[in-house]
Amino acid sequence: MNSLLGFTFILLALGSCRGLQDNDVDEEPELVFQPSKYGSLWPLPQNVQISDVSLKLSSSSFSITDAKESGAGASCGLLQLAYKRYYEYIFGGAKKQKVNRNARAGPTDLLELQVWITSPDSECDGYPSVSSDESYELTVDQPIAVLKAPKVWGALHGLETFSQLVYEDEYGTKTINSTVISDFPRFPHRGILLDTSRHFLPVKVILTNLEIMAMNKFNVFHWHIVDDPSFPYLSRTFPNLSQKGAYHPYTHVYTPADVKMVIEFARLRGIRVVSEFDTPGHTQSWGKGQTDLLTPCYSGSTPSGTFGPVNPILNSTYEFMTQFFKEISEVFPDAYIHLGGDEVSFACWQSNPDIQKFMEQQGFGKDYRKLESFYIQNRLLDIVAATNKGYIIWQEVFDNGVKLKPDTVVHVWIGSGSNSEISKVTAAGYTTILSAPWYLDYISIGQDWLNYYKVEPLNFNAGTEEQKKLVIGGEACMWGEYVDATNLTPRLWPRASAVAERLWSAKEVTDTGDAFSRLSLHRCRLVERGIPAEPLTPSFCLHEYKGI
Repeated sequence: MNSLLGFTFILLALGSCRGLQDNDVDEEPELVFQPSKYGSLWPLPQNVQISDVSLKLSSSSFSITDAKESGAGASCGLLQLAYKRYYEYIFGGAKKQKVNRNARAGPTDLLELQVWITSPDSECDGYPSVSSDESYELTVDQPIAVLKAPKVWGALHGLETFSQLVYEDEYGTKTINSTVISDFPRFPHRGILLDTSRHFLPVKVILTNLEIMAMNKFNVFHWHIVDDPSFPYLSRTFPNLSQKGAYHPYTHVYTPADVKMVIEFARLRGIRVVSEFDTPGHTQSWGKGQTDLLTPCYSGSTPSGTFGPVNPILNSTYEFMTQFFKEISEVFPDAYIHLGGDEVSFACWQSNPDIQKFMEQQGFGKDYRKLESFYIQNRLLDIVAATNKGYIIWQEVFDNGVKLKPDTVVHVWIGSGSNSEISKVTAAGYTTILSAPWYLDYISIGQDWLNYYKVEPLNFNAGTEEQKKLVIGGEACMWGEYVDATNLTPRLWPRASAVAERLWSAKEVTDTGDAFSRLSLHRCRLVERGIPAEPLTPSFCLHEYKGI
């Protein structure tokens, strides 16, 4: 096993790691570092066979190339950039020397990784989707390794896996063992939510975390881009929204060029960008730049000077939403827009005499859920559907009885396990995304990654097999009340990595001891790649984080 892990990784195993204390988040037997037969692979592939035969890699002779039979060649910029990126990961940024094809290879040298896209349509110039084929097969043998994938998305994951197989032996030589892997994700939707309203996140920080997402095989960036505190999205159609609603109209906004950069950076790593523009609640920042959009609240018979959710009784509201979501549908290429719909307070609507009159005219009585339904079902969903986009909504919209279209995706976030909620949503026939047990902004002492790791998304009661097929995955959420550029990345990683394995690997992959050993090494790999990922226990990495 030493040949598999290498001296670099063996140094990490400082005997026994500290067990969880009595006040930690969950009871767990003491976790002791024991080298895994899977080395540092994370998330664990579906099928892995690693032999004891080790092969050497040299920066001067090893190369990543397109296979002659490949459906994507040198014209596929996505792959060419990925080859360069992973070469640098493997050799630590060493400049590649010209390969000497006439040089005699040693009997244990690996000279090449050939990437073979088996489909004639590689999707190289397209965008990933919820139905993208992310499967791949990897065979490592002397003198050539072969990575086969139907589409470029699987090839990207295979390159990450290949890089994770490389280690340094006791002499510091880059080494890889003969390996056969067949892999594909368990769930097609594996996301990270970042909140850029409560605290603005510079583009550089977003790009860094997209890079780390790819290292963990996440494929959805849920961009909760605006909310009550600020409106940093710079709209071409309604520039006053950010001019008056952002923390600062020039330094704390995402320009069209910024958004385009994020989308393309994500695409090159097989990541979808799903934007969220949450209404009718969570819209205080919207009202600063759009007159009459929000509902005036009343104290008795006089206006209080405060405002509530979006005003659902004015035609101007829907004229605005039509133009705004037309822009959003053109800016964000993904097939889905997240429309939010959560935590709508009815108090302001209840206080407003014009709203009360409208309720009476519509026959809604005192049931303000019907008013919410009128806004979302009768108007907003049709507005978005007219842009040929699908939509995702938070679970309250479903809970409040809003009639939804059959292709609506319901995002479950309330409750630690939410078994009953998922049962209800899927029983009604709706596609579902789970986030309830994966709110990473909640932190506690100890190894709370274990709690995230031990979640089983399909363990909901009274669920048929057809219902379970409707659960397409989940998201780890990092809300921004107490998170900004100073602490986002270490707070997120490697805790989010636990969610990554749960959504990628087979259901049976539940050994927390093996996971602890692999995650410890994976965390050190992130650190070696320049990521300030938090430690799991008292330990050390051979390549410690050097900071800025």
